[in-house]
Amino acid sequence: MTGDWRTDRIRTALSGGNPTVLRRLTSGFAVIGDVRFLPGYSVLLVDEPDVQRLSDLPKAKRLSFLSDMDQLGEAVERACRRLDPAFRRINLEILGNTDPFLHAHVWPRYEWEPADLVGKPVWLYPRERWSDPRFGLGPRHDVLREAISGELDRLRSVT
Repeated sequence: MTGDWRTDRIRTALSGGNPTVLRRLTSGFAVIGDVRFLPGYSVLLVDEPDVQRLSDLPKAKRLSFLSDMDQLGEAVERACRRLDPAFRRINLEILGNTDPFLHAHVWPRYEWEPADLVGKPVWLYPRERWSDPRFGLGPRHDVLREAISGELDRLRSVT
């Protein structure tokens, strides 16, 4: 597949061309988010590119996707708690308002966030935060990538 992996995140994950993939899970792919103003932000991508919503999946695959979302959430929580003492909690969201494929957001939240935003949905952060190159995915996130991947491996070995 040629071109930018951002234009088809699922097919590039399936073909091995998506650099954000952390691990293959039962129903999809755990990926590190490419917007990083909240360190540890991750996404679960379903492994069927044409699936737009949770209800498009058969019941067993739906439950598998939700289980994978839980697993990724726990892995992000463990990694972020270990790496940042100001870790607060994880927010899990399946929205589907912008991208036309099923995915789940895993947002770590921290005590150091601005007081007017820490208790609100992450989507209320100013737009400039979302595109600020200081927060873009890069080598400086390797430690966090490895920590989340390691936690995914540990969680999978327990089940």
